[in-house]
Amino acid sequence: MNRNLIFIAAALLLWGFGEGMFLNFQPIYLKSLGSNEQQIGLILGAFGAAMAVTHIPAGRLADRIGRRPLLITAWLMGLVSTIMMALARELPLFVTGMLGYGLTAFVASPLSSYVTAARGKWQVGTALSLTTATFNTGMVLGPVTGGWIGENYGLRTVYFVASGIFVLSTLCIFFIQSQPIDGHDPEAPPPPLRNNPRFMAYLGVVAFAVFAMYLAQPLTPNFVNDVRGFSLSNVGIMFTMGALGNALLALVLSRLGPYLGYIAGQVMVAAFAFLVWRATSLPLLALGYFLLGGFRAARPLAMAQARELVHESQMGLTYGVMETVSAVIFILTPPLAGYLYKIDPAIIYPFSLGLLAVSMVISLIVPWRLLHA
Repeated sequence: MNRNLIFIAAALLLWGFGEGMFLNFQPIYLKSLGSNEQQIGLILGAFGAAMAVTHIPAGRLADRIGRRPLLITAWLMGLVSTIMMALARELPLFVTGMLGYGLTAFVASPLSSYVTAARGKWQVGTALSLTTATFNTGMVLGPVTGGWIGENYGLRTVYFVASGIFVLSTLCIFFIQSQPIDGHDPEAPPPPLRNNPRFMAYLGVVAFAVFAMYLAQPLTPNFVNDVRGFSLSNVGIMFTMGALGNALLALVLSRLGPYLGYIAGQVMVAAFAFLVWRATSLPLLALGYFLLGGFRAARPLAMAQARELVHESQMGLTYGVMETVSAVIFILTPPLAGYLYKIDPAIIYPFSLGLLAVSMVISLIVPWRLLHA
């Protein structure tokens, strides 16, 4: 592992710890600021919109001006936005900071392309899984720490502590080196992504899979807190198990390879939905959150498959397009989840299981044909 990947790993480890302290508690904190579940769904949808608008421009810029400047910008924006959330005492300012934090999602495509270029002899899926594993290793202690702080000192305090941790993470990212910009033969440029039928077909497969895997997630914190009656500390334990699953399953599924690993990730998310729907004990719900790690583990595996369908000089843009598709789904899904929650808090889980069954069949057939065409 070269020095750049070491600093990336350290920065992600710290950021995962800080983000894990507050991110999963956002729906609960929004409710304490005066929002109901349907409004929370709309706010989370707006958060998804903030995530969506920057991925493609960031991916294109990463291909043209380099990745390091974008990584530094994202880290600084995330720090400032978290400080804003910490200082907010009322909903409007908090949502402003939250949306600013959502904008930093543009870091995903330059980060993925940076790690891909710095991977050396590693496989693409293995290198990208490193970012998922280190980030989520940091998140293992974040939720339980955030739950303890929130229960004893209030959830607002969590944002101040996270801001301090983000300062250290930002210092790490300043130590990474610039990379050369990938190019292509000007006499034979690769076709635009929209004219690449194999990539566009694969993008549709990923879009449906992300929707199926994400639908049950946005309001599950409210479900286990309000319907199942678990305390913030117990919910924090579930989130910690989820972070542990994110870290470990990213490494385990990368061993299976991108194709089989992506399908296995969906199976694990289906198990999460079933356990949250039917289980009532803390150990089983914690197990469900552990298996939810298949969702985050699936992301780098999807990108590794897409990397085989495009030219090297389009790497940043490809990752940006895929992140945008996922972010658009994050916009549409929370309001739908909020609507279903209002009808019946539990109905979303069997609905998600049906979607996941269809998605697994599609993911089993279509990518194999595209990658071996």
